[in-house]
Amino acid sequence: MPQQRVVSIGQIAQYEGQDIIIKGWLRLRRSSGKLSFLTVRDGTGDIQAIVSKATVGEEQFALVGQVTQESSVIVTGQPRKDARAPGGFELDVTHFQVVHLAEPFPIQPKEHGVGFLMEHRHLWLRSSRQHAILRVRHEIIRTCRNFFDERDFTLIDTPIFTPNACEGTTTLFQTQYFDQVAYLAQSGQLYGEAAAAAFGKIYCFGPTFRAEKSKTRRHLMEFWMVEPEMAFAELPDAMQLAEELVSVVIQRVLENRRAELEILERDVAALEAMIPPFPRITYEEAIARLKEHGVDIQFGDDFGSEQETVLAKSFDRPVLVHRYPAAAKAFYMARDPERPDLALCMDMLAPEGYGEIIGGGQRIHDLETLRQQIAAHDLPEEAFKWYVDLRRYGSVPHAGFGMGIERVVAWICGLDHVRETIPFPRMLYTLYP
Repeated sequence: MPQQRVVSIGQIAQYEGQDIIIKGWLRLRRSSGKLSFLTVRDGTGDIQAIVSKATVGEEQFALVGQVTQESSVIVTGQPRKDARAPGGFELDVTHFQVVHLAEPFPIQPKEHGVGFLMEHRHLWLRSSRQHAILRVRHEIIRTCRNFFDERDFTLIDTPIFTPNACEGTTTLFQTQYFDQVAYLAQSGQLYGEAAAAAFGKIYCFGPTFRAEKSKTRRHLMEFWMVEPEMAFAELPDAMQLAEELVSVVIQRVLENRRAELEILERDVAALEAMIPPFPRITYEEAIARLKEHGVDIQFGDDFGSEQETVLAKSFDRPVLVHRYPAAAKAFYMARDPERPDLALCMDMLAPEGYGEIIGGGQRIHDLETLRQQIAAHDLPEEAFKWYVDLRRYGSVPHAGFGMGIERVVAWICGLDHVRETIPFPRMLYTLYP
């Protein structure tokens, strides 16, 4: 008798007509006389398993009739092609086993409120929609890593506990670090600059934290960023790299996760149209466009979500806005030598109202200028002593950016809120589960 192999549903096509074993969970069951139809999932996909009373016997068939949603099961059988079935295959079951009979599952195929679903996030992850979103997220993260690895960037892991702020002191999560005060990292950028001076081209990839008392659909308290940093680079280099990264991310998702986009009912044509080059406009040009659309805004104002939405909707692909007023940007941003009131910075705004997905620019590389900016922003120079040191020993022009994974996932998946873009979101009033 041939040996039965445990296989994943995602690889089922390789085992047509062979005796195989699938280990998974019951998503759905329906019966019709002496036949039962089970939808089994294993994390790689779903398959319909057909159980015949004549094949498995009365005892096992009775057990199938008792099995509940999300019970863990082991099914043995032979896959066969069926164009009508999800994934193109069905499984004719020869043996059925229950590993654990689940209690009544709280999430049923009916309309649930968001509050209820978030409270049961640990179970909501099992739905086909959440599977699709998080598989797209996985594809985006994998693409980012491959993108930088293929371009000779070195991955640098930067600390979560930091002694200083990177993006302003008003959004810091403070914690006690033995006998010192520490903060959760807002960004890995400052440490990335140190690493770029050692390795030339680096990227860091990890969680970042912002204590923003915001309840908008674009904000989380804890989110993930990929942050490249390049030595001997200026603002145009960072803009070009950002455009290439986003373009490749879109291509890979379209190539490898089209089925997930279909589950999410995403307008794939809109993504296919986002081909570089992406439009680039200055902050001043953006202000003029906003005024044309009736927005009350003046030079020096930063863009909020409403302004970003209005601006981005006038383009059919991401737009790069560069050279914002220096007064509105972080202390480390380099100034435009031709317009010292402007910073050599840029934001990439996603279309369809998803706002900023990338922010970055060129950093100050002159020692005295950096010290002046630290003082001007009323920051403790002692905490930045190591950062200032980088301008003493072989300082060069350098640039980089940060791309927020959750906002990119929301945009590519066409989601209304970032809460579904990460397995366990941390929002203003959400810390459980």
